[in-house]
Amino acid sequence: MPHPVGRVLTLIHESKILKDNPPGDPFKRKLVVYLPPSYDQNSDQKYPVIYLLSSFMGFGTMFLSPQAWGLTMDERCDKLISDGSMKDCIVVMPDCFTKFGGSQYINSPALGRYEDYLIQEIVPYIDATYRTKADAGHRALLGKSSGGYGALCLAAKYPEIFSAFYCSAGDMYFEYGYKPDIPKCYNAVHQAGGLEKFLAKFFETPKKSGEMITAINIIAMSAAYSPNAIGEFDLPFDLETGQLRDDVWNRWLQFDPIENLKNAGFVNGLKKLRHRFLECGSRDEYFLHIGARIFTKKLREIGVSFSYEEFDDGHMGTSYRYDVALKKLSEVIS
Repeated sequence: MPHPVGRVLTLIHESKILKDNPPGDPFKRKLVVYLPPSYDQNSDQKYPVIYLLSSFMGFGTMFLSPQAWGLTMDERCDKLISDGSMKDCIVVMPDCFTKFGGSQYINSPALGRYEDYLIQEIVPYIDATYRTKADAGHRALLGKSSGGYGALCLAAKYPEIFSAFYCSAGDMYFEYGYKPDIPKCYNAVHQAGGLEKFLAKFFETPKKSGEMITAINIIAMSAAYSPNAIGEFDLPFDLETGQLRDDVWNRWLQFDPIENLKNAGFVNGLKKLRHRFLECGSRDEYFLHIGARIFTKKLREIGVSFSYEEFDDGHMGTSYRYDVALKKLSEVIS
């Protein structure tokens, strides 16, 4: 029997914060908003909000892409709400894609102020436009991979805005997650004749190879973690020899959630949250399960409560795990 369906809006949001960003990325961006089936039935009801952050190379609109034998995000929410697994929520899917593939949801003079874009523009816009329960207790962040990293870090930094996060295979323990790809990036850049030539080749090539994607990921992380000026950044390796640049690598580590557990502000932010959910596949190809194990062990040691689940899978093709995340988050913020 057919079940009620929610309403999906794909809006064009014009950002003042992203205007004139250094790479010249669009400041008018598509913003996807899912309204549950009951939203149009009861004009007095207000709703909690889940902010769903996409992975590296992702857009909010990609959550609406049909999948063979799978569900789009709105179909997933409709089904979960219909069978009682998920409480009625508004789900917001922003676009934080950049020229290099992603922003890590942070502010960078080399990329733009994507943290401010979300916190200062998108959250207030959603509260002003829709019937939301406009307080931290009814807001949560959810994401996988780079999106999981953003969900964790933004929630810890802004516990006055969010009360919960769900981090699925989030970027952490950079020693394992990023470092193995640094020499691969060096090879690609060196063989192309330098960074500018590599980027020119990357952007003009219709089909990007796996090697090119690996390299652009390290370049994107450099723009996020080691900017050196407006529109410029330092790579973590010597362009001539490929030797690791410890000074740059140490700047990257300042953004590693595991390293941030040494920072009182980060820990205090985590403690102020009401709910902390983490998960990862036990066979993650980027070894993020190891990062998750280290991070959760350290949380135990400093007395921060959390829920952690490890499931039998890798990094890719795990969209079915959103069923678990949406159920848990919707329960704690309703």
